[in-house]
Amino acid sequence: MSTGKIGVTSENIFPVIKKFLYSEQEIFLRELVSNAVDATTKVKALARKGDLKEELGDLTVRVKVDKEAKTITVSDHGIGMTAEEVDKYINQIAFSSAGDFLEKYKDSIDAIIGHFGLGFYSAFMVSEKVEIITKSWQPDTKAVKWTCDGSPEYTMEDADRTDRGTDIILHIDADSTEYLEDSKIEGLLKKYCMFLPVAIGFGKEKEWKDDKYVETGKDKIVNDTEPLWLKKPADLKDEDYKAFYKKLYPGTYEDPLFNIHLNVDYPFNLTGILYFPKIRTNLEVQKNKIQLYCNQVFVTDSVEGIVPEFLTLLHGVLDSPDIPLNVSRSYLQSDSNVKKISNHITKKVSDKLTDLFKNHRDDFEKKWDDLKLFIQYGMLTNDKFYESAKDFFLYKNTEGKYFTFDEYKNIIKDNQTDKNKTVIALYATDKEEQYSFVSAAKEKGYDVLVMDSAFDAHFINQIEQKNQDIRFMRVDSDTLDKLIRKDDNPVSQLTDAEKKDYSAIFDSQTPKDSKKNFTVEFDTLSADDMPVIITQSEFMRRMKDMGKLGGPEASFYNNLPDNLNLVVNEAHPLVKQLIADAKAATADEVSGLEKELAPLKSDLDSLEKLTKDKKDEEISTEEKDKKSELQKKISDIETRRKALFENFANGNKLVKQLIDLALLANNMLRGEDLTKFVKRSVELIGK
Repeated sequence: MSTGKIGVTSENIFPVIKKFLYSEQEIFLRELVSNAVDATTKVKALARKGDLKEELGDLTVRVKVDKEAKTITVSDHGIGMTAEEVDKYINQIAFSSAGDFLEKYKDSIDAIIGHFGLGFYSAFMVSEKVEIITKSWQPDTKAVKWTCDGSPEYTMEDADRTDRGTDIILHIDADSTEYLEDSKIEGLLKKYCMFLPVAIGFGKEKEWKDDKYVETGKDKIVNDTEPLWLKKPADLKDEDYKAFYKKLYPGTYEDPLFNIHLNVDYPFNLTGILYFPKIRTNLEVQKNKIQLYCNQVFVTDSVEGIVPEFLTLLHGVLDSPDIPLNVSRSYLQSDSNVKKISNHITKKVSDKLTDLFKNHRDDFEKKWDDLKLFIQYGMLTNDKFYESAKDFFLYKNTEGKYFTFDEYKNIIKDNQTDKNKTVIALYATDKEEQYSFVSAAKEKGYDVLVMDSAFDAHFINQIEQKNQDIRFMRVDSDTLDKLIRKDDNPVSQLTDAEKKDYSAIFDSQTPKDSKKNFTVEFDTLSADDMPVIITQSEFMRRMKDMGKLGGPEASFYNNLPDNLNLVVNEAHPLVKQLIADAKAATADEVSGLEKELAPLKSDLDSLEKLTKDKKDEEISTEEKDKKSELQKKISDIETRRKALFENFANGNKLVKQLIDLALLANNMLRGEDLTKFVKRSVELIGK
């Protein structure tokens, strides 16, 4: 037996390994099983070359938990090691100064695993003692046992093992007893070792016999040694891809839309299968669904930095030996192979979608509602993808028909181009809630798109920026004549003073809500249009919609109340009658107030002319007091005048009825207000 110290310069290297170098404790099992698989793969290579004279025998890598002994054993029948190889590969950790090492890698600790041969030492993350019992494949070599308790000291001695291979025995420490549960180990094996190329046995198969499950003596193999992505696409059917999808995501019931099979061997190596899941318009976005493998060893399901962000919405598997098993995020972002892989995957996705669009458009349109969010996300976040996707991105109208951008623009340009030569694309975010506006647009021969995804507000901004001759306007953001202005504004029949008076009628009856501000405005529409219409500025509503995704506008615009326009159609017979009634009901009082107001305004005008050219300090106190007095008297008269029209509105049920009809058309009338509206409707009908 011999003893010695492991070749490191720091006495506390093991505590560092145990608590600092590995960000995820559970990967110890991945590292040990991967080493066993590597040893098995090497012995198979020796046999193929004829160097190995004995039979290969059973090459299953076995993992065993002994809860009573508090051990986990990983066994293989691979190439094994001689005493000299144990000394070389186990005792000599390949760096010179632990202090320099830790300083160098403090910001990317994961990068050291594998690069410095420390995979085996992950065993000490969960163990108070580790034993290696190994025998080399080489003839006439002795078995050796290596033991270390987590300090730099170790012992090596001869062992009794007669067959080639290695057993790694972990004596689990008191803080890691969770790993002595079969369910825990089986879960880790399925997570990290599901597709390793050598059979992994854990426990025994069971069968139902004599009213109970009994072990059969046959190894329970937890992995699939020939995963689908390594097979030739020509040998596979759709059913094979769907079955593999269910294996990757056991709780999934829906089939994917379609898949892309990747197989590249130059200038980098990459295999894999990417699936397009159904992504609903309510943003059921699930990232971390692409599993990254290195030579069939699971690495991570967080692939940001390896694929563009929008592709993280896809599901599936990527396997590449050119992506190191353990790397930091910053390393990935700067690695040339990773960049090539990222660009290749983006191109393959674009090519697949382009092919579906060009050669299977009917099927593409059927899948569009499930694809739209993914494609929009890609166009918003990746310029290269935008350039290819803009030709197959589809716009759906309220009739359920699909168009490319150019197709749609050509269809609507004759009828929906305004006086400034800008094409106006009308859209609805909810064709049921905005039905009255959609219907009014169709009556004028206009087409209306459905833009109901979470990304649409951002997306139409992007389209407008790249295409200056088109604007998107939500169908309820203004009156149709203003949305698509064909000529100059029609001349109003009301004076500014009349508009101010009659605005008080409607303003007094609008809902008083801290979350909604109403601005009354009069407009000359068609007599066939609604008497009162509620609209919301396209800019403000779009900013609020964009803010819902947490963009830079979110904190500002989402805290603002909704600014709504209450548009009164002065050409509608009901509005005309209402104005006539208000004018008649207030004529005498208004006339009296105007008589009071006239001399006050005349005096104020004279005073302002007198002081117009004076500096503030040159205006006397008497003049300032006189001006303030006149302004107050004028304001008081205007307040009394406004009250006249508010009182008229309070006694006229038609005013509130017209406003409530507009609210109802916008799905804004609820609860008590809706009940009052129904009762008032019955009363008005009964008259």
